[in-house]
Amino acid sequence: MTTPDGKLTVVFNGAIYNYLELRRELVARGHTLKTHCDTEIILYAYAEWGHGCTTRFRGMFAFALWDQERNRLFCARDRIGVKPFYFSVTDERLVFASEIKAIITSGLHDAQVDVNALQDYVTFHFCLGDKTLFRGIHKLKPGFYLVAEIERGRLLLNTSRYWDVSYTVDDEHDERFFRDKLASQLEESVTLHLRSDVPLGAQLSGGIDSSAIVCLAAPMFKDSAFKSFTGAFRGEQYDETRHAKTVSEFTQTENYQIYIPESGFSDVITDLIYYMDEPAAGPGLMPQYYVSKMAAEHVKVVLGGQGGDEVFIGYARYLVAYLEHCLKAAIFDNRDDVHGTASLASLAPNLTALQSYIPMLKNYFSAGVFGEACERYFRLIQRGDGVNSVYTDDVTATPYSSYEAYQEIFNRSDLGSIVNRMQYFDLKESLPALLHVEDRTSMAASIESRVPLLDHHLVEFTAAVPTSIKFANGRLRHLLRKTLRNRVPSSILDRKDKMGFPVPLQRWYRSSGRDFVRDTLFSDRARQRGIYNHDKIQHMLRREQVFGREIWGVLCLELWHQLFIDGDVNNRIGH
Repeated sequence: MTTPDGKLTVVFNGAIYNYLELRRELVARGHTLKTHCDTEIILYAYAEWGHGCTTRFRGMFAFALWDQERNRLFCARDRIGVKPFYFSVTDERLVFASEIKAIITSGLHDAQVDVNALQDYVTFHFCLGDKTLFRGIHKLKPGFYLVAEIERGRLLLNTSRYWDVSYTVDDEHDERFFRDKLASQLEESVTLHLRSDVPLGAQLSGGIDSSAIVCLAAPMFKDSAFKSFTGAFRGEQYDETRHAKTVSEFTQTENYQIYIPESGFSDVITDLIYYMDEPAAGPGLMPQYYVSKMAAEHVKVVLGGQGGDEVFIGYARYLVAYLEHCLKAAIFDNRDDVHGTASLASLAPNLTALQSYIPMLKNYFSAGVFGEACERYFRLIQRGDGVNSVYTDDVTATPYSSYEAYQEIFNRSDLGSIVNRMQYFDLKESLPALLHVEDRTSMAASIESRVPLLDHHLVEFTAAVPTSIKFANGRLRHLLRKTLRNRVPSSILDRKDKMGFPVPLQRWYRSSGRDFVRDTLFSDRARQRGIYNHDKIQHMLRREQVFGREIWGVLCLELWHQLFIDGDVNNRIGH
């Protein structure tokens, strides 16, 4: 879109949810707007506030704005990283896009592997900072903007951070205050995210986060019955549809369910890596895609509960690390975190949340106890044995260290408690990888996905809540559960069998996926890459627990190599 005078032009991906409020303010300041769309808001917000316009937006966005008068390109990405923005510079040319494959097929950039990013991937299953697996192609980091200008015939790029989350603790209020404040912020965020001129619904797994969205949104939805969409695999340990049904009946909404065919793994996984541009952050990629396809048959926009684990402390690994932290404090009588370290006695009743995580606990504590918090949390988030297992030494043959890069983020001086440090790393690094899956699976199904729990006002608010309140006695999602009491069914709030989105990888491998996995990982191309330890892979595939996250990561990496490095992607462009 271009302003009538031709001075400003913008290309935009995403949604600005507070566009109505911004429109009124811009009109009051003398601007003449022709439409009621959020794209026009970006143009005139820039005209009014310049680079500061980004701080006015509430939403998910990636945009590039050409300022004709200043001969300047201004680009920005939303605070949390819901929408992607990639760029590269080749021969004094800046190329940018929402998909890496668009940069590759522009003819201006060859597809080559970034060796530092590869080390990140085999360690975490995502890349840290602004890296991608493609050498020379970068992500604009969440909460950053980029300015490109030509000066004396040279292209100059500058990136600047316009937002970051602060963990300065609000210790002047009690839990009731925080519950009331959270309730109002949740309602406000969901209300904004429901703004749409096309049919809208929600993803519903049956977990607390997605259930909260449905329970908050349904009463606000006036046009017709609110629709929700649930996916599952056959088998009790993979099926949460009964919980989704509970929420649907509680809210009197229409719930659509799909059982995902395991026979489709081999058929769809290569397509999904193509959509993703990079290897997947986890096997939840496939069920998310199927649920998005089902939802697209009924609505054009879906709300989801993504981000609840990071914002409200929902991962079991938080409790594992916190348990060790509290044990260490009790033994050495050293509670250096006045806002957060719980007593072991108060922690005990909530440790039942770890019943289904015994293998993780055994692996974690087998590597020692009472080390530095940074090293201990790293043990929880690295994928399997990583570089020490199914990859060769060539993967680490670089001065770069993924651990040191991680350490720099985790040990930021102003984060305070260990809980805040864990949340901050996940918010900045692992969450954008999960949001990448959310964005690509929804876009592949021609549907828009929105994440109300990641409204930046919510993120800022929860970051300021003392650990002793938001994670009281080690209870996962404590503040959220207390806030939603009587608004979400008690059977959902009190669940202890958190599933996430379980995927029967082992069952798939034992049936239709076995030949596909072996043909992919033991192909001539895979053997010639020099990065896989095929003896270790063979050993892992022979074990009883034949298919876990580590083999999943290798499979996705090899499929990515075949598509983008070997050039198989050229056969898919346009199809």
